[in-house]
Amino acid sequence: MSTTTNESARQRVESLLDDNSFVEIGNLITSRNTDFNLSSKDTPADGVITGYGVIGGNLVYVYSQDASVLNGSIGEMHSKKIVNLYNMAMKMGAPVIGIIDSAGFRLEEATDALNAFGEIYTIQSKASGVIPQICAVFGKCGGGLAVLTELADFTFMDVDGKLFVNSPNVIAGNYTEKCDTASAKFQSEETGNADVVADEDTLFEKIRDLVNTLPLNNEDTALYDECSDDLNRICDTIKDCSGDTAYALREISDSGYFFETKAAYAKEVVTGFIKLNGLTVGAVANRTELFDEDMKVSETFDTVLTAEGCEKAAGFVKFCDAFSIPVLTLTNVTGFGTSMSDEKRLAKAVASLTYAFASSTVPKVNVVIGKAYGTAYNAMNSKGTGCDFVYAWEGAEIGMMDATLAAKVMYGDSSDISKAAEEYRALQLDSLSAARRGYVDNIIAPADTRKYVIGAFEMLYTKREELPLKKHGTV
Repeated sequence: MSTTTNESARQRVESLLDDNSFVEIGNLITSRNTDFNLSSKDTPADGVITGYGVIGGNLVYVYSQDASVLNGSIGEMHSKKIVNLYNMAMKMGAPVIGIIDSAGFRLEEATDALNAFGEIYTIQSKASGVIPQICAVFGKCGGGLAVLTELADFTFMDVDGKLFVNSPNVIAGNYTEKCDTASAKFQSEETGNADVVADEDTLFEKIRDLVNTLPLNNEDTALYDECSDDLNRICDTIKDCSGDTAYALREISDSGYFFETKAAYAKEVVTGFIKLNGLTVGAVANRTELFDEDMKVSETFDTVLTAEGCEKAAGFVKFCDAFSIPVLTLTNVTGFGTSMSDEKRLAKAVASLTYAFASSTVPKVNVVIGKAYGTAYNAMNSKGTGCDFVYAWEGAEIGMMDATLAAKVMYGDSSDISKAAEEYRALQLDSLSAARRGYVDNIIAPADTRKYVIGAFEMLYTKREELPLKKHGTV
């Protein structure tokens, strides 16, 4: 029986890792099932290449499914190789990267294949929050495999990849030509299941970039890189790009570095990683404008939290907390989305985001860059929900609601509404009022944002916080 595997599966691994660093494990393993004449079929490496190597000098474990062997389907031994790889990665404290190209269950192995999926799900669940897990989808990733990608921390998709639980053609009233729900476009823009979509070469570059940005495991404290950028650098243009906070975050970050996650989904909230004095910091920011490559506004958004935006941000904050990555927020929010879709799940989504911030013990810094009103502000990392340090830009507003609306609530249709609104704004919305009450630690000029947030995170570096003893929360 041949032990030669498809070169594309191996080439993907070698393209991802540092040159000549890949060491294969279990290359002689094949299927041992004999049903449906499976023993007469050639199953080299049982359809998955597994091993380890380095990215930027950092140890990583990789598996790459081989679609030329029974369509890359998962059976007993295929699963065993992946589970063994995870066990080794957890012992060594190193990330796992899965390159997915599979038809899913191996029908010839029936219940063995069903159990195999369960074993992969179990080891992924155990590894969650212990080591980073990254999936890259090339070719097909359907049915139970889609659950595998969602158990991972980050999912990358090739532009021609297919990710789905149900094929588009079996969804009532739909067919592929009408709406390809398996496409990378749909999975990145409509579901948020894909963090990054690109061609194969770009995907590998992005994965390498992310691995070099993240800690290797939940006990890794070596998050610092060399920083050649001026720690006191003035950000002269940050206020001009504050509508698109992806650009504002680049202004703050060392040498303009920003790795954005789920960029095509819930665009009114920006999530991703920046560097501050060489330290990896997770960032969550409200966005009101989307700039194109020419720095012109291509889309606009209300200053609200949507259900999708809350879910996107909550998952990101939970990841940061699990791996001790500090969190920075740029806040500009006045309320919540008012669509029927939002209302169906907004309360739960806001609760999830609030819980993520309130229960996280990593250093947390918030910069109010515009307005911060009501419960929406509490959900965005306020002092009341556990933020360690809150800054406000000059002219920022912090309070319950818009001044005019507050005046109407208090005074009805009085002819002096405008005067009452101005009085309310001065007494209750001005950031100075919040600072006098201890809810804002300092009011800063926008151009000074970088030096202040770097200083705050340096002060918070040794932060230690213990939560009440419990098995886990339920939100």
